[in-house]
Amino acid sequence: MLVHSSELSTKQKYLRFIAVAQLVPKGCVATYSQVAFMADLPGRARMVGKALGCTMATDATPWHRIIRADGRIAFAAETLHFVEQYKRLTEENVVVRNGRVNLKYFQWEPDADSFLLAFSKQLKLIMKET
Repeated sequence: MLVHSSELSTKQKYLRFIAVAQLVPKGCVATYSQVAFMADLPGRARMVGKALGCTMATDATPWHRIIRADGRIAFAAETLHFVEQYKRLTEENVVVRNGRVNLKYFQWEPDADSFLLAFSKQLKLIMKET
């Protein structure tokens, strides 16, 4: 049974965003708005950022693979978070020039059917852990 997004708690919404982010493979990026859309919560890009901010202290969620819709790293240049995100992306062979990733080459575009199956499994796993 599907649940309307207005019936989800903030925690449930955060868990949906985290589940999507955990599926982004090494060497790829997704945008905040893409994560929101894939979590079936379109228009919640800022909330994705807040959810991922809660996970930055752990390595369980690859927060560094999520960037702005224009391909830029969201953090101000030269800040610790910017440097850390840049470092992690380049270690995964994602090219970052002037704080920007070319989405044409690096944006994650999963097959819809395989994504839905993986998302469902990942969300169930996360829900068990919390």
